[in-house]
Amino acid sequence: MRKTTLIVLVVLAGLLSMVGCGDSQKSQVLSKAEKARLDSIDKASFKVGVMPTLDCLPLFVAEDYHLFDTLGVTVHLKGYTAQMDCDTALERGRVEGSITDLVRAERLVKRGTALSYPIATNTYWQLITNRRSRISELKQLSDKMIAITRYSATDYLATLAIDSAKTKYDVYRVQINDVRIRLKMLLNNEMDAVLLTEPQATKARVEKHPVLMDSRDKNIHFGVFAFRDKALKSPERKKQMQQFLKAYNMAVDSINKNGCAYYSELLRKYCDVDTATVKALPRLRFQHAANPKQSDIIKAIK
Repeated sequence: MRKTTLIVLVVLAGLLSMVGCGDSQKSQVLSKAEKARLDSIDKASFKVGVMPTLDCLPLFVAEDYHLFDTLGVTVHLKGYTAQMDCDTALERGRVEGSITDLVRAERLVKRGTALSYPIATNTYWQLITNRRSRISELKQLSDKMIAITRYSATDYLATLAIDSAKTKYDVYRVQINDVRIRLKMLLNNEMDAVLLTEPQATKARVEKHPVLMDSRDKNIHFGVFAFRDKALKSPERKKQMQQFLKAYNMAVDSINKNGCAYYSELLRKYCDVDTATVKALPRLRFQHAANPKQSDIIKAIK
């Protein structure tokens, strides 16, 4: 009797184990199926590279206020903190488009990636010096370090500043690609000067670091969203682009009406800025989607 009971218990345990294994395998199959489903959705979606910068605010608004959903277009924003990473994603086809500047974009074009620029942004860059360095004019950059990204608008502007200053000694351009790290290096007194756009530039000014040069004063307008021509050939992608631009323009209208500070939660979420920085942001006007001027493209190539 005891043997019979033992055998029954062993058999039951085996059956339960088999059921458990079956459930586990089923779960794994479902997990793979779910992963494949999500990959399929991502592949079909309209993917755009963004950075924690103010020029991307219209996309943050369109995303979080469901403007893309309202217009029936699935947009996936891919976040990066370095412009070079955005451009790599664009060049390798991981995204259909990305925030960038004309200097970097035209370099990609030269390397064989055909691009279009349906959106010129209001991006500007400021050359901001460390307050402890006591630099009040460009010629005092002599023998100092400036944080930039190579082959970019920041590199272009650093060259412009250095050439115009005619410094006695060399100025050292240090490649710091991550915009957040670039700002921290200034705030931590690890860099003499940096080139920043908003909202990082405002954070630096709030901390009393002086502005030495502003790209707007040099009539330089290099900010754009660039899209791969190859990615926009199919009718479906063209339709996605049309709806994407509509949502962008709707978001622009909302920002111009309400002001950037109205979207303080989005700025904290996407740009990692504090309340003081949000309050200190200049009132900027955003423009509807339009191509950059040909003169700006030519200037970026030189």
